[in-house]
Parts: sequence; C-alpha cells; structure tokens
Amino acid sequence: MSDAEALTRILDARFSCRAFRPDPLPRELIEEIVSDSQKVASWCNAQPWQLVVTSAEETDRLRAELAEEMTTASHTPDIPFPERYSGVYNQRRSTCGWQLYGAVGVEKGDRDGSHRQMMENFRFFGAPHVAVLTSEAELGPYGLVDCGGFLTALTLAAAARDVATIPQAALASYAPFLHRFFDLAETRTVICVISMGRADDAHPANSFRTTRAGLDETLRWQG
Repeated sequence: MSDAEALTRILDARFSCRAFRPDPLPRELIEEIVSDSQKVASWCNAQPWQLVVTSAEETDRLRAELAEEMTTASHTPDIPFPERYSGVYNQRRSTCGWQLYGAVGVEKGDRDGSHRQMMENFRFFGAPHVAVLTSEAELGPYGLVDCGGFLTALTLAAAARDVATIPQAALASYAPFLHRFFDLAETRTVICVISMGRADDAHPANSFRTTRAGLDETLRWQG
C-alpha cells in the first residue's frame, strides 16, 4: 500500500465517535498519538497547542463535577460560537443531527429523546479519557488556526491506532469551569474538549457516517 493509499484509508476510517467502551487506554499509546500530532505546521513554528488529558478516574470526577456545574452555570466559551448557520451550512448541520437521532431512535418532535441524546455530550459519550485543547490567547486567530491543524492530526493519529475520538465544542461553553478544574492559566484559550477511547461498535450512535461535499462545492480553479 502506498503512502497516499494509507492516508486515504485512515481519513476514511476516522469518524466522530458518540459511544465509547469504558476501557482505559495505555498512557504510552496516548503519548504516541500526541507526539505524531505535533508534527503539523504552525505559524513561525509557534506550536501553541497544549493538551491536558484525564486518567479514567479523573474523567469520572470531571463528569460528576461538570454535571453539578451545569445546574447553575451559563454558557461562557472563550471563543465566541458561530452567530448562525445559514444556507448549506445549516443544511449540513441539520442532516448530521437527524442522522444521529435516526440512528438512536429519536423521532422528530421527541424533545425528551433529543435532550437525552444531547446530554450525552456532557457525559463524554462514556469515554474513559478527555483532552482539553488550548492555545495561547495573545496569538489570536493564527494560534487557533494552528490548533485546528493539530486537532486534525490528533484525530488521524488516533484513528491510525484504532482509537476513536470526537472533538466537542459544546463542552468548551463551560470554559470558566474548565479553567478551574484543570488549573489553566488565564492566558490559555479553551478551544474544545476531545473525548477518546475505543469505540463501542455495537452502539447505534456509531452506525452512521456523515457525507462530504463534492469538489464542485470546495474547489475553484483560476487560470
């Protein structure tokens, strides 16, 4: 298999996992994934990304304390969420959501069912580990762009080792809590939380895959 074929296979295998097995991963495996991820490009080689990864026991503590925090805290992300999803972006978002709901048996109009599934975000979909990704605030958008490259590499390096992941912006909406829980410096910007572990392949939430736009929607030639 050529390098290009191997990369395509890994890209095809990667998906956003929404149901994990509880088995913890070896620390050495997580370190291998992060080490590979650091090889991506960054502006001026700044490498602004930093990760804090929980052990399985600490994940349980985080899950419990976040549930308590959510009873009183408001959404306060370090990075403003999108103002809106319009046009094709709203269509893609909606399609993905209904693929998930359809897979787990939530029908349109079932508000209780959709709420239960939404709350799985804050249980980390049962993952044994979560990683908080931050950037240095003074680097602004360029630091965020760099961390986006790192995040992509992380999900691919994990998939290459049969480790499932899902980057979660929803959890970043409780940034003040994450700063306290993980003792993050005020100069660090919380970007997202990545849940990771082995996928529960038998769970219906992992039975669907999203589609990708055609090249005609992505690529334009000039000259």
